[in-house]
Parts: sequence; C-alpha cells; structure tokens
Amino acid sequence: MLSFQFAQGTTASGSVAAVDEALRWTDKVWNKIADPEMWLNIMFSSIRIIIIFIITRIVIKVVYRIIDRSMERKQEGKIRVNPRRFVTVGELLKNATSITCNFIMILLLLSEINIQVGPLLASAGVLGLAIGFGAQGLVKDVITGFFIILEDQFAVGDVIQTGTYKGTVEVIGLRTTKLVSWQGEVHIIPNGAIASVTNYSMSNSLAVVDIPMKADLSLDESVHLVKKSLVGIEERDLNIVKVPDVLGIQSMSTSEYVVRIVAECMPNSRASVERQIQGDVKKTLEYHEMSNQAVLEQAVALEKDEGDGTGGA
Repeated sequence: MLSFQFAQGTTASGSVAAVDEALRWTDKVWNKIADPEMWLNIMFSSIRIIIIFIITRIVIKVVYRIIDRSMERKQEGKIRVNPRRFVTVGELLKNATSITCNFIMILLLLSEINIQVGPLLASAGVLGLAIGFGAQGLVKDVITGFFIILEDQFAVGDVIQTGTYKGTVEVIGLRTTKLVSWQGEVHIIPNGAIASVTNYSMSNSLAVVDIPMKADLSLDESVHLVKKSLVGIEERDLNIVKVPDVLGIQSMSTSEYVVRIVAECMPNSRASVERQIQGDVKKTLEYHEMSNQAVLEQAVALEKDEGDGTGGA
C-alpha cells in the first residue's frame, strides 16, 4: 500500500515537472518571438541583405557597360578587324566579373547571418590545392584557353582547323572549344589538346580557278572571253575585293589547255567566289559556242539557198 502511494506520488511529481518544463520552454519561445530587439536585428539584416544584392547587381551592370564600351572603342580603332573577336573577349570578361561579384556577395550574405567565412575560405583554399594536384589536365586546358583568348589566336565565328578537325568556332571556353563543321558535326575539343591552329578568317583569301579550254580555240580568244565574263563580277559578288586576274596558261595537252584565274576575296569566302567565277565563265563560253553554232548554221543555210538558186537558174 505504501509502495503504491510512493509510486503514485513520484508519477504526479514527474508530470508536474514535465508541465513546468514545457511551460518554461513556451515562455522562452514567446519571449524570443516577442523580443523587439530580435525583430529589429532581423529587419536591419534583411535590409542589408537586400542592399548588398542590389549593389551587386548594379556593379555587374556597370562593369558590363564598361566592357561593352571598351570593346567598341577597340573595334573602331582597328582596321579590317573581325568584330566577333571582341565578342569572345567581352563575354569572357563578363563571366569573370559575374563570378567574382557573386562570390563576394555570397561571403557578405553569410557574414550577415553570423556564419564565419574565415574557416570556409581556408577550407576552399585547401580543397582548391588538392583539386589542382589531382586535375593537371584541367589546369592545362584552362591555361591554354586563357592564352588562346589573350593572344587572339581565333574567335567565335572564325573558321579554323586544328589537327583533323575543321569548322566554325561556336564557343570558346576556358576548358573546351566547340567547332561546327560545314556538314553539321559538332566537335568539342579540350583546349589542352590544341597544339596548332590554322585560321582561315584572319586575312583575305585567294580564290584560284582553272578553266580548261579546247585546243582549237586560240589563246588570245580564250583570255578575251574569260576577261569578258569577269567584267562587273565584284558587283555581283560582294565577297570579291577586286577584279580577278587572268594569269594565262597553267597547263596544256594535245587536246586542251588550262587558263588560271586568281581573285582576292574576303576571309572564308573562297569556295563561293570560285563557284561564282566558274559559273560566269561557263555562261560566257556557252553563249560564245551558241553564237558560233548559229553563225555556222546561218552560213550553211545561206550556202544552200545560193546553191538552190543557181541550180534553178
């Protein structure tokens, strides 16, 4: 009987203690919620966070504008420069600016919510060192990509060839370069694997066209027909810088000889200019052949008429 009363008293006192603990915890929570100083700190911290975010956005926009204006001035100050080269450098600088400003903003925001950024920076330094030792290929790609852009070896929109890959540069990154071939294949090449580059877009191209001529056509007549076909070609094709030159006979055989034509044209337009020259020369030769055929048929008909008249007389 005494044991039962003792147990009952112990249970009752434990329940009271639990209730008191819950009430004290509730009072603490309520005191926290009702604390005006805490809400003032939260409000000021929120305002500072918003201000930091807005200032970061403004700084990024201002730096972007400065980069754009600097690229425009450099573009206007150079002669016959490909403007797409400045697009590549400008985009790289913008990406670096965005990453740097956002990183600083994150550190400031962490400090606003009472997180120590010192140990985080130390850990990031150690982690970066470990990654650097373990990713030497990646470091090589990044360094090579940086020097490709710094030395202006090629830019977005240029037609280049590196190794067995040839195409138009679509993206230049610090790690990889993306090429698109004329057939549509996309080649993604690590920058560290780019040992040598042939750039077809840095200077004017030279279109070379060889026109075969029949041996029964005299050289002077052939050159005259070719020059006649090239009159005004720089107006028909704006990629041609000046009137093509007819160099003369390139090779010959017993049945034909080859007349060579060269034309200076805009970068990466050699193929289209060669097709234009070949088409114009072909049209002129066809017209000349048709004219000769018409004259021959007219002479045969006239001779036939004269023969019929003589016989009738």
